[in-house]
Amino acid sequence: MLDNSILFLPLRQLAARIESRKISPVELTESFLARSEKYGPRYNAYATLTRDRALRQAHQAEREIAMGKYHGPLHGIPYAAKDLLAVRGYPTTWGARPYANQRFDYDAAVIENLDRAGAILIGKSAMIELAGGMGYRFASASMTGPAKNPWNAACWTCGSSSGSAAIVAAGLAAFAIGTETWGSILCPSGFCGRTGLRPTFGRVSRWGAMALSYSMDKIGPMARTADDCALVLAAIAGHDSRDRSSLPNSEAAFHDSPPSNSARPLRIGWLTNAWEKPDPDIVASAEAAIAVLKAHGYQVSDVQLPVGPWEDAATVVVAVEGASAFQDLIESGRVSELTDPLGQIAGYVNQQIAASDYMRALRVGTILRQKMEPLFARFDVIAAPTLPVTATTLETNLETDLSFADPLGAIGNLLGLPAISVPCGLKNKALPTGIQFLAQVHNDALVLDVARLYQQHTAWASMQPPMD
Repeated sequence: MLDNSILFLPLRQLAARIESRKISPVELTESFLARSEKYGPRYNAYATLTRDRALRQAHQAEREIAMGKYHGPLHGIPYAAKDLLAVRGYPTTWGARPYANQRFDYDAAVIENLDRAGAILIGKSAMIELAGGMGYRFASASMTGPAKNPWNAACWTCGSSSGSAAIVAAGLAAFAIGTETWGSILCPSGFCGRTGLRPTFGRVSRWGAMALSYSMDKIGPMARTADDCALVLAAIAGHDSRDRSSLPNSEAAFHDSPPSNSARPLRIGWLTNAWEKPDPDIVASAEAAIAVLKAHGYQVSDVQLPVGPWEDAATVVVAVEGASAFQDLIESGRVSELTDPLGQIAGYVNQQIAASDYMRALRVGTILRQKMEPLFARFDVIAAPTLPVTATTLETNLETDLSFADPLGAIGNLLGLPAISVPCGLKNKALPTGIQFLAQVHNDALVLDVARLYQQHTAWASMQPPMD
């Protein structure tokens, strides 16, 4: 079996070893499977392992590479996919007991695209039930139990992509696919000290994925580095006529390239009102990250987000669209089978939200877009701490004890803006802290460029949790 010095390598280094045949895709897959079988149950990281499929794909990749048919940097690389993505022949439970036996006879678009790239699916990652679509109070809101943080198993991984974060942090796969409606890529990446990219809305097809919020759901990679995320985005992005929200290919396709040497330094806006009372240690870590960017020529100035009812609007949109997506579950009464007490009742409440309130919330999005235009005219990228706190305990009541304003999350997801979270420190040498970068729609490359430059000059992306 391969050791940690290999299994925690970023994708480009793994790919070079596979292409040169120094590492076998079969050996790599078997090593990740063995590690997943050992540690996956410890962290409630997986809904299911796809061992047979993985080994079949690994042997196919090995044959193709031996014949000179190399597909690119993901060929022979094992990954995990959030369990709301359909995978032919395996359960797709959406993290919820009412769907424990659900199966589809097709693969989601993201799975199809990764198959074409030669990547190897080793498992379906655990998730919060229905991606939090009915609301939830506790980390245990999942049929697989609470996803535990590899940095401290008494702490949560955060967000509905909870298992994907545990898998990447623990080195159980080279990368994972997560989804975000409001925070579920950035939050778990921040809590678990990994890099997570929320692409521009419509850039990655959602065909074959569970729907929660038709106007806010996004699919993106969670990995070791920003460079890893760029490689995965290049494979999964692109137009798909089966997804009505899919951007035209001229806007959806992403072609990975090294960071550009712009004629002028990138302008970064440091948000001073992203969080009301952030942990001072977290702010210090993020400010140290900003200092690294300044030292390499980036222009940084303080800026504030426009004030408005952005969170209220986003909450209404998710509530109404979620109640519509799960109408049958609510009206059949099977919503009572959900694990979380809030999830069992919130759908009924959400069905009572008036259509006029929903339409007003959508109009707020239009106003918000206009208010953000002057900010993006001044800055290429906006930066802030990913979260105001480090990972919380598994017993934390998320409704009463982890309730804080999140205007940037609401703004970014209402408008479908690309953002990335990267690790930038360890509080008390124990739990990771993160910084996020956000840009205007279609400017995914900008947030990736800033994150890649930062990671080229720091070592936080290579840190490993003390698991043994």
